Amino acid sequence: MSTHASDPLAALGSLPGVAEAVDSVRKAVDRVYGHRVMRRRSNEISSEAALRGARGSAALSGADWALEEVRRRTDFSGDPEARAVGAALRLGAEAGQLLSIWRQSPLRVLARLHLVAAGDPGDSVGRPRLDGETVDEPLLEGPVPTPAEVAGRLDGLAELIVAGGEAPALVTAAVVHGELLALRPFTSYNGLVARAAERIVLVGSGLDPKAICPAEVGHAEQGRAAYLAAFEGYLSGTPDGVGGWIAHCGRSVGLGVRESTAVCEALQRGAA
Repeated sequence: MSTHASDPLAALGSLPGVAEAVDSVRKAVDRVYGHRVMRRRSNEISSEAALRGARGSAALSGADWALEEVRRRTDFSGDPEARAVGAALRLGAEAGQLLSIWRQSPLRVLARLHLVAAGDPGDSVGRPRLDGETVDEPLLEGPVPTPAEVAGRLDGLAELIVAGGEAPALVTAAVVHGELLALRPFTSYNGLVARAAERIVLVGSGLDPKAICPAEVGHAEQGRAAYLAAFEGYLSGTPDGVGGWIAHCGRSVGLGVRESTAVCEALQRGAA
């Protein structure tokens, strides 16, 4: 453990259930990458994973639409549910363009993600909220940290990301996701941004370089109640709570792998 003294993310690997979750995710990802369809049609799998991931992320933000409705719809400018789905789709498309920037300037990437999600250049868009600004995130409850606390914790998170380290991708992705949910740094769309940032970590780390393992699918499949319960564990800061959140994120990746494996098999049968 001495090598992890200055690497708090790596130290999380010793929490209850984390090593098992990391190992399970690694094996699952390796299996889907070894699927014979991946050698010829990985771009199709990536596109489908992005669509299904966006649907899952929007569902967790209160817009639980059928996949075919997400696929069919072209106008997302209507009610709040439609705007949430549109935001999730835009984030899925944008995330891949930000991988090279993430390790050098994660805060810049987060600001860009919020701008993309909001879809308009309003005064509070694309930057952390200021004193007096409220958070429109009705499905995330609990006290909202002050802008000063947000700024300090975002800076600390950014320093960890830029410094790199030995932490497994799953651990880093789960912590980034959890911190952004906890901080709610923007006036809106924090859940969507947090899940997009989790995806960026998983892809940019090399765990899922072709973006075919959508954790958002698994988060949605496990349900909002399980998602919020696991997040409460993260907020508690206890070893069991934080370890449980990381393990929950690991199960979500595993379910995303299962989804893309099914897509591979459908393509192999000529059914998709």
